[in-house]
This record gives sequence, structure tokens and C-alpha cells, in this order.
Amino acid sequence: MKKIEAIIRVSKFQEVKEALHAIDIDFFSYWDTTGVGNEKKRRGSYRGTSDDTEFISRRTLSIVVRDINLQKTIDCLLKTAYTGKVGDGKIFVYDCEESYRIRTGERGDESLYIKE
Repeated sequence: MKKIEAIIRVSKFQEVKEALHAIDIDFFSYWDTTGVGNEKKRRGSYRGTSDDTEFISRRTLSIVVRDINLQKTIDCLLKTAYTGKVGDGKIFVYDCEESYRIRTGERGDESLYIKE
């Protein structure tokens, strides 16, 4: 099993979520993230409100997949989160040694998906 963490633009989240569901990756966690990146700091104003881009709003997705689903998940993220501009995000892949389904006690690959 692998754990994928993807940091993407908030504006691409809905599209990424739908694309993941289309390839049968239905379970993942996400949260809003603020960080700094390669974008240059820019200060401006809009309707009298100052706009500071020193801190960048992104969304982080945490997805655990079976090894056989790793590449299709990465390909989906690369294609769907892409805009071609600085700040599209990053994908990190980690080994996931074990997982358990609390309700049934299933472990490993079997704990990741509901049996039909």
C-alpha cells in the first residue's frame, strides 16, 4: 500500500475529486493548507482591501491506495490538478505498512475497500 499526499490549488479541488471518483478512488481525506512556495510575494489591493500573497492557500489530499492503483491515481492527479502555472502543487508518495478497518478488524489491502 502507498499513501499519497497531494497539495493542489483550491480551485482545482472539485475537478480532482470528480476525476478520482471516476477512477474508483472514492475514499480520501482533505484539509485546507497554507504555506509558502516558489511564487513571488506580491502585494496589491482590491476594493480597498490589501491583498498579500506571501501565504498561499492550497488543499492537501491524503489518499491510501493499493499498490496496483498507485500509478493511475498519480496520473489522475497530474492531469487534473495541472494548470501549467507556478503553484500547481506537489505530490508525495510514502510506503504505508499497514491499515485496519476499525469496524471489522480487516487489515491490509482488504481494509481499504468495501466488498460488494
